Amino acid sequence: MLAPWIDVQSKASNNIRAMQVQIHSIHFDADKALIAFIEAKIHKLSTFNDSIISCEVFLRIEKRNGRENKLVEIKLHIPGKELFAKRNSISFEAATDEVTKALRRQIIKQHA
Repeated sequence: MLAPWIDVQSKASNNIRAMQVQIHSIHFDADKALIAFIEAKIHKLSTFNDSIISCEVFLRIEKRNGRENKLVEIKLHIPGKELFAKRNSISFEAATDEVTKALRRQIIKQHA
């Protein structure tokens, strides 16, 4: 049986540290291109904080009539802290861009 997460490798001062990334698509199956896009965005967050332990991503399609019905929620686990952001948009890629920008701001604020 395969593990329910995908490991993304990040380099941290000559040590290779595995970050566990769990991507949950609620009530639909996400395609490989979307999963690869999300993994790449999450991997970029490790350039701002190389001590990210794990990450959980939730993808949902909300039942409302507006165009912005794609919801992406990301929870980052950092030693001593847990960061969370969620955004709606017209596509999962756009919502992922917005939510990773919000998490990047949180990481930078937490480091300051």
